[in-house]
Amino acid sequence: MISKPNKVHINLTALAQNLDQIRSLLATNTQIMGVVKADAYGHGLLPISRTLEQNRIDCLGVAYLKEALFLRKNGSKLPIMVLCGINTMEESQKVVENNLTPVIYDPVVAERLSRESISQGKKTRVHIKVDTGMGRLGIHYQDIGNFVKKILPLKGLEIEALITHLSSADEQEQTFTTTQIQNFKMAIREVQAMGLELPLNSMANSAGIMKYKDSHFNLVRPGIALYGGLPANDFASPVRLKPVMTFYGQVLQVRDVQDNTPLSYARTHYTKGPRRIAILSAGYSNGLSRLLSNRGKVIIRGIKFPIVGRICMNLTICDITGSNAIKPGDKAVFLGSQDNTAITAEKIAHWADTISYEVFCSIGQNNNKEYV
Repeated sequence: MISKPNKVHINLTALAQNLDQIRSLLATNTQIMGVVKADAYGHGLLPISRTLEQNRIDCLGVAYLKEALFLRKNGSKLPIMVLCGINTMEESQKVVENNLTPVIYDPVVAERLSRESISQGKKTRVHIKVDTGMGRLGIHYQDIGNFVKKILPLKGLEIEALITHLSSADEQEQTFTTTQIQNFKMAIREVQAMGLELPLNSMANSAGIMKYKDSHFNLVRPGIALYGGLPANDFASPVRLKPVMTFYGQVLQVRDVQDNTPLSYARTHYTKGPRRIAILSAGYSNGLSRLLSNRGKVIIRGIKFPIVGRICMNLTICDITGSNAIKPGDKAVFLGSQDNTAITAEKIAHWADTISYEVFCSIGQNNNKEYV
């Protein structure tokens, strides 16, 4: 059997522990949706969802119908919400058949769902998307009453909740988020005054869960926190989260090079004096951003070394001058820890001018995963 030089390890025990940490921030009657969209942020949709289900998650959230159908096909019995909604009659049929919960923001879609629900003799639960300040999908909170009046007479639908999304809860400034919370409360009151109970209203993402108790409502939607990441690179978590993903490659070659030697494409790095370099087995095809070129670091034998030169499609170079023990076959940790030295997704995101979400998705979706 040929060994693979690059590996992504997914620690499912850490995932379960992170879920427990999130629970510790909530009232006992607050339900939790595990957000598993985008292949569970690159961690693997099915193994992550099964682990969450085994650890008493209340429901799952995906972006699109395809993900929900995959989970149903593979045995998931939990409520599953399709967060980006649906469009076609065929999608309405699949939603009703598989007892899924779509987010809706279009009366035409609501009518289709109603007809399909009546046809199949079922009641379909829906959550109405409210725009409280995100400026993305949804009905503006001031228009929510008119929207509900249009769909309230439709048979076969159960309006289970209003759902909205926080745009800035990870930021230091709090005024905008506080305003969003007040806007959502206003929308809830207006719809409840129409006779709807709305038992599962939902607003809080990971940042909201950790920073804004008023945003919890009936159901919270942790995503990045489940995977041990932070909503922003400088975000202070009130609980101890454990990284779920580790990514490492191998040292393929160790070389001694002379002063003023150009390294990698476009000669963006010239050595200053004689240097020892290691050529590593991963590159941007494995989800390492080219923005890590001459900025990022990697851990070998418990020591951080700088990435030098442009990251290539399949290879990366680092400067290991002064470490004569490193040899081909040694593990090179791009994300994770070794001998009490760590590189977090937030640190990679800082080097690459991005966010930890993108780091996880890029690495997870470009490498085979092993579950431990």
